Amino acid sequence: MQNNKKPESAYIPDTPAPCASTGLTIVDPRWILFVRVAAAGSLSKAATLLDMPQSMVSRNVAWLEMQCGERLFHRTGRGVVLTELGERLLPGVSSLLVDAEGLADDIRNLRGKPVGEVVVGMLPSAVRRFAVALFAAVRAQMPGVRLHLIEGASAQIEEQLHDGRLDMALVLREDEASIGEAYLLARVPLHLVGPAMDPGLGNRDIALKQLSGLPLVVPGRPHRLRARLDHLAVEHAMTLSVAVEADSVQLQYEVVAAGGGYAIASVLPGSLDQRLTSSRIIEPVLERFVVLVESPRRPLTRASREVRQLICHLAMPST
Repeated sequence: MQNNKKPESAYIPDTPAPCASTGLTIVDPRWILFVRVAAAGSLSKAATLLDMPQSMVSRNVAWLEMQCGERLFHRTGRGVVLTELGERLLPGVSSLLVDAEGLADDIRNLRGKPVGEVVVGMLPSAVRRFAVALFAAVRAQMPGVRLHLIEGASAQIEEQLHDGRLDMALVLREDEASIGEAYLLARVPLHLVGPAMDPGLGNRDIALKQLSGLPLVVPGRPHRLRARLDHLAVEHAMTLSVAVEADSVQLQYEVVAAGGGYAIASVLPGSLDQRLTSSRIIEPVLERFVVLVESPRRPLTRASREVRQLICHLAMPST
């Protein structure tokens, strides 16, 4: 009877699928997995991010280590850390993957329109302004691009950008100095938001010092807006009376609508529901900055470049 079983030395474990954004394998996908595990610091976390069984991640890491003849990761009780060999290989492998993705992108887009997936993160405050318009523009102008929109809180979006799970994201910055390499899309004034029937709001601006002593509904520390408000209170000798801490704008609005106090938020025209009203804060005017940030861990493809241009165009004021 014929034995069809492969000898152990010829066994090659299951390989991870090529990155969905490429659809074209130029570099062995196991090295993509190596970089993702190094970034995640955990086999289980990398498996979750890659949407594959942890056993497959473990087998492929073991296969790479067998090929290298040495461990690439130290296993610890809290995850994995790179060995000395892994540390030496990581920069070169990362650079090679970026070059390979660029080459794959050139091959895909040598003729025709851009293709591939572009993942865009948005804070809840940006969804109404950008999500539908961006989806419609991409569908009409770039039918080969799969747009993946993700909504999340500021800390979640920033973490996903850092981990390379997003190509780009629309986020808020509290001051111009923090914009850095990001693309400035809009400047939005801060407003005091209160119940719709509040006689002191709606049709006039309100001075910053008038907020002193008001019951406020604000994010908890270390939220960037909260840090800014704490600094302003010291700078202007004010007393900020925090009635409720709520870390999402929607939560703040719900508490305000129920009579729990006043929120401080970036308010776009027509964005408040009928239960709420607001006044712009002046003396001084306080602005926040809507910026487009690109992930340092994702290659800039033709598709992501054109989606970025669309977002910048949508942010331009209509004339």
